[in-house]
Amino acid sequence: MVEEQKAFRLSRRLLLGAAVVGGAVLWGGNTVARLARGPSGPKNAGRIADIDGIALPLKPLANAPAYDPSLAWSAKGGDLNDASGLSRTPVYGVVEVSEEDHIAKALAFARANGLKVSLAAIRHSMGGHAFDDNALVLDLRKFNKVTVDAAARTMTVQPGARWHDIQNLLHPRFAVKAMQSTDIFSVGGSLSVNAHGMDHQAGSVAGSIRLMRVMLADGSVTTCSPTENNDLFRHVVGGYGLFGVVLEATLDIVDNTVYRTSREIIKSDDFPKFFAEVLEPNKDIGLFYGHLSTAPGNFLEDMIVYRYDKVADQPPAGQPAIGEPDGVGLKRVIINLAKWGSLFQELKWFTEKTLEPKFENCTVPRTSAMAEGEACLVTRNNPMHDSVPYLFNDLMDETDILHEYFIPRAAYVGFITEARKILRNQDLPVLNASVRIVHKEDVALTYAPEPAYSLVLYINQPTDADGSARMRALTRALIDVTIKHGGRFFLPYQLHYTAKELLASYPELPAFLAVKRQYDPTELFSSTFYRAIKALSGVA
Repeated sequence: MVEEQKAFRLSRRLLLGAAVVGGAVLWGGNTVARLARGPSGPKNAGRIADIDGIALPLKPLANAPAYDPSLAWSAKGGDLNDASGLSRTPVYGVVEVSEEDHIAKALAFARANGLKVSLAAIRHSMGGHAFDDNALVLDLRKFNKVTVDAAARTMTVQPGARWHDIQNLLHPRFAVKAMQSTDIFSVGGSLSVNAHGMDHQAGSVAGSIRLMRVMLADGSVTTCSPTENNDLFRHVVGGYGLFGVVLEATLDIVDNTVYRTSREIIKSDDFPKFFAEVLEPNKDIGLFYGHLSTAPGNFLEDMIVYRYDKVADQPPAGQPAIGEPDGVGLKRVIINLAKWGSLFQELKWFTEKTLEPKFENCTVPRTSAMAEGEACLVTRNNPMHDSVPYLFNDLMDETDILHEYFIPRAAYVGFITEARKILRNQDLPVLNASVRIVHKEDVALTYAPEPAYSLVLYINQPTDADGSARMRALTRALIDVTIKHGGRFFLPYQLHYTAKELLASYPELPAFLAVKRQYDPTELFSSTFYRAIKALSGVA
């Protein structure tokens, strides 16, 4: 009887242990599957309802006009949101644009009925830049024609064209001159923020523009360029869609250069010296990316420098189509696990510095005409053709927010030291940090009035009120230290700044808004962002 009881207890322990192990395996499997899963739909977690205490929502239209049946409405009423998932805004309606005439008719309808007009495509901004309460929104994604003039080495593009599709069209002969470091954005969106990316020599997209055709608020069409109608040009580029609709832009294109890839780890504080001694004088380094550690042990202290050295003007014949990112599920799991604390942040840094080089995709065969030995060769289109699908997930109670801060080059080390302290002493997970090189930008609302470095951050937050409050506090702390060091913050992101911070970063803002009203006296073109910066600047 005693032996039977012992056996029973032993069996019960085994069963309990097996249940625990099985539950752990099941939980682990389900968790990994959840972290690896791509988005099932857009995040739509509500709205940050104020900027510096000023309420953003507007009352619904008292007497909304009837919808014009001649316009291609893809939505009548409803809400729109952006990449943050925290800008949900009720709109009057959305008109799908595929022809220039659609824009002219929509603007005429809005003028006749007292509606505001917002311009949207991919909606990767994060502060209501592409829509507004009660606005008629032009969805430009199908207004996306691209034509290439090989002899002139230019392309003429409509604003809804995505860089991803443009690269596929240009490859293998040509490549984009200037764009963001990822290809998910539209040309119109890039023009509206004056985007910059991996080519530290080419600079921002403004430097690649030959000519733009723009439809103004009154429906008239004009052209502008760096040498023609320059005042309008300087306000449309980096003007956040507030001065007119870009109908098409003619942009420079370049050879699809072959690069030898390499990487090395340096100290973040040594980066200015590295730039001055290695990057700046060497014109054969065509692309650059500086990736900072977000692991607690060396947080923002170590930097992986990715460099791309030119070895040939053109790839050999038979170059394959540009590939899409691989290992998406695994990368998504690693970046989502990094939200769980120090151990997983260290794991992420280990994979970045140790494992990634072993799986690098070398797309150009080594030949005696190009390189010897074990060099990894790629074309210019390969590193610039990254749609970062691993950054998008199905975790609906959280969101990942971009920040960017521009610092005069001489102030870099002092700024990074203080930014590191701020970021260490808060609890929102920093998922990615990188450094870019920025030239002086001669546009009306410039983020770089002098040559600068920029710090780009990707930070996770819960989508509840507490998460937004913590993000607001962090954003303001980072803006304040940026201003202290003579820098500026980038405006396409969340509306967490104060009036004092906005005007300290952009003292030319009142003049910018005055010119806006010269080109658009009735303020036809609007957005939540526009109303916010206007309110903070004290402009009635």
